[in-house]
Amino acid sequence: MSEQVNLIASARSIKGKTASKAIRGQELVPGIYYNGRGENIMLQVPALALTKAYEKVGLSHVLTLKIEQDGVTAEKPSLIRELKRHPYKRQIMHVDFLGIDLDKKIRVEIPVRITGKCKGVVLGGQLTVFREHLTIECLPLNVPNSIVIDVTEMEIGQNLQVADVKTPEGVGLVYDENFSVVGVLAPEAEAEASEG
Repeated sequence: MSEQVNLIASARSIKGKTASKAIRGQELVPGIYYNGRGENIMLQVPALALTKAYEKVGLSHVLTLKIEQDGVTAEKPSLIRELKRHPYKRQIMHVDFLGIDLDKKIRVEIPVRITGKCKGVVLGGQLTVFREHLTIECLPLNVPNSIVIDVTEMEIGQNLQVADVKTPEGVGLVYDENFSVVGVLAPEAEAEASEG
């Protein structure tokens, strides 16, 4: 779970390419907030604050979007749904925020983190991570930073299936097929794989 991140935004009424260009010229990023109840608010956020918030929450952790509109500030628990970047400049061109209900489960993709000194690797095998991210389902504030997999006891030729991956309490994995997440390849299998 990550720390609580707040991001201040202000509503905007103007839209279009010219307006967006003018907004970006003020070190702001044009964007939109929407939720499942049909609410849509065009907004703008400070570019630097957005960059810092994104570094902390990415696309999978909740932030509190504080939207200032007509002298009133509304707090909206949100996910950054999409960032559109400039093709070659380090500039965010547009941002989409998805409003969420903190009491309803969400599905997000989070990274896999491997720990432990693998027995099979000590004996000459090659540890291979087949999936670097897994989809989870849980309440928004319970999203872990990663799914931790301890490979200490894994032997050569052994794979860990997604159904056997342990998750924190209240966090479920979402999958249709029971695929391999990580495995230890035998040295000859590794050589064949690199030749093929």
